[in-house]
Amino acid sequence: MVEFKAKKGESFEGLLRRFNRRLLQSKKLFKVRECRYAKPSKSRSEQKKSALIGLKYKSQKEYLRKTGKLKEETGRKW
Repeated sequence: MVEFKAKKGESFEGLLRRFNRRLLQSKKLFKVRECRYAKPSKSRSEQKKSALIGLKYKSQKEYLRKTGKLKEETGRKW
């Protein structure tokens, strides 16, 4: 971690300007913002497992809808 100390006779605005300039030059802030919401991609086997689970739930829901135990959805949810 980098520490910034005010130079003798330096104003707070000058210190802040120097800090922001160094931060931009190091590109650390850019990298953090870039990776902030990035999620690691699933492996092929995990994708297959999640797809199979989705199909299972979809077929269960369809069965319940056909037997009349689940109310028909009309229109959009939102």
